Amino acid sequence: MSLFKRSVVAEITSHAGVVMSTLMVVWLSVLLVRLLGQAAEGLIGSDLVLGIAAFSSITALPTILTVTLFIAVLVTVSRSYRENEMIVWFTSGISLITWLKPVLRVALPICALIALLTIQVSPWAYAEIEENRQRFEQRSDIFKIATGQFIETQSGQRVFFIEQDESQDSGLGRVFARVNQGDGWISTITSEHADYRVDEEGRRYIDLGPGNRYDMRNNSTEFRMTHFDSFTMQIYGADAGSEEAIRTAVQSRLKARTMTSLIADNAPKSDGQIMWRISMPIAALNLALLAIPLGAINPRAGRSINLVIAGLIALLYMNLLNLMRSWIGNGTVGFLEGTIGLNLIVSLLCIFFFWWQIRVKKPKAPLHTSEMAAS
Repeated sequence: MSLFKRSVVAEITSHAGVVMSTLMVVWLSVLLVRLLGQAAEGLIGSDLVLGIAAFSSITALPTILTVTLFIAVLVTVSRSYRENEMIVWFTSGISLITWLKPVLRVALPICALIALLTIQVSPWAYAEIEENRQRFEQRSDIFKIATGQFIETQSGQRVFFIEQDESQDSGLGRVFARVNQGDGWISTITSEHADYRVDEEGRRYIDLGPGNRYDMRNNSTEFRMTHFDSFTMQIYGADAGSEEAIRTAVQSRLKARTMTSLIADNAPKSDGQIMWRISMPIAALNLALLAIPLGAINPRAGRSINLVIAGLIALLYMNLLNLMRSWIGNGTVGFLEGTIGLNLIVSLLCIFFFWWQIRVKKPKAPLHTSEMAAS
């Protein structure tokens, strides 16, 4: 490998490492804040935060790698122009076309990794995320209840409060529960202690110890008070949390479905998801090549405008991919037209920018003597 190719590959790789580490830190920071907020609201379990964060990072890797590759190539080219290093390469017989080989040397392995992530790994990660969420939703209410705080379950139909069990004689401490019966009656239940059990058929129950039950009807003066020595509350049926039900719910999500099932489905929404998975590695390659002519700047004129234009083009491309996925999913655009059309337009735009940068400008005609005298 020549000195030029080695230096370009090394610089792109170095910039890519810095950019990717920065993007991953920002992504994980935002993600953890959101997941911790959901855990505080009881939407997910606190024990699932790290797992979901890891799987979500895997699903975000294709986009992060695409942006990383684009920025790394763009910064490398613009730095060569800004520090007049490009002039040395040009005088040595190297043009912008020569940059294709070292850029492709870095871009092709990354594009192959993106293809692997989007086609194989990301669907598995989405499936794991959905399965974890479904498992949490299908857990018995007792596992969602933390001692010392009010927790809503079943979309607010039940509100529980459990005191800390100091004696450790029972499974749970003193219990307060408010249950909306759905027929106009609202029950308030108090108990000295409670236990949790699962029967042979998989049905889950809370067995309350001695306590009282107060039933009140909405918009009425009817009131009932019952004292009980024991009271049992069923949480859900046996089939609600079964493995098969969870897996069926996961497979119904498009992002979690395998490529084979999407192709066999032959539905517009499946085609939209296939288009996205195929287009991501192509988009990464297009943006990497597009960054070469877009990184060409005039050191005397500054670099802000070129970098802003490059960023806007990349942002527009990624947003158009999302929009095209929606159009294909809605049946507005055909699969082949959407997949080939958009990526081909960007490829042609890349060729145009290369031509624009390497074209030889026609020299201006010299002024005649009379024109020089008049001027």
